[in-house]
Amino acid sequence: MRHRKDHRKLSRTSSHRRALLRNLVTSLIEHERIETTLAKAKEARRVGERMVTFAKRGDIPARRQVARFVHGDHNVKKLFETVAPWYAERNGGYTRILKLGRRLGDAGEMALLEFVKSPEIKEQLRKVADEKAKADKAAAKALPPAKGKAAKGAAEVEAAPTEGKKGRAPREKEAKIERPGPRKSGSKASKAPTRARQRGKSGE
Repeated sequence: MRHRKDHRKLSRTSSHRRALLRNLVTSLIEHERIETTLAKAKEARRVGERMVTFAKRGDIPARRQVARFVHGDHNVKKLFETVAPWYAERNGGYTRILKLGRRLGDAGEMALLEFVKSPEIKEQLRKVADEKAKADKAAAKALPPAKGKAAKGAAEVEAAPTEGKKGRAPREKEAKIERPGPRKSGSKASKAPTRARQRGKSGE
């Protein structure tokens, strides 16, 4: 019996299991939604919600505790400055698991692990995304003049080698004209050596 055993081993050693959970939680913080097997999602949820609880504390020891587990300083910063404020008035239940059915091949049960977002948070994130899109659009409108100058400069640079090639073309033609062609000299003297060679080979 499995008395007092509260976690799944996931067919891995303790070090391998810890590395797996670190990667899953880091991906959850970075993308806010991950797709994995149901067993892995349940294990990652336990650790992920613990990281959010640390982030809600916001002190230096909590940040160090999270930095020991989560990969990347930018992910730690996002957890403390972006994700933790979403759940300032929520005690637990920061993530949810949605079952997706079984995958082809080994029929493993798949699930979606994601952060729970209230309608207010979704509306706030939508406004931020719209503002960012408008700023990107305005920046894109300001870029074409500079691009036009760059294109003009590139055209001039491309035109320079073309003129050089045109200048060199007559020289190549002149060189070709100076060379005697193989069929130009059709005199008997030019054929004599060939006949002599043929006679020599035939034994005459």
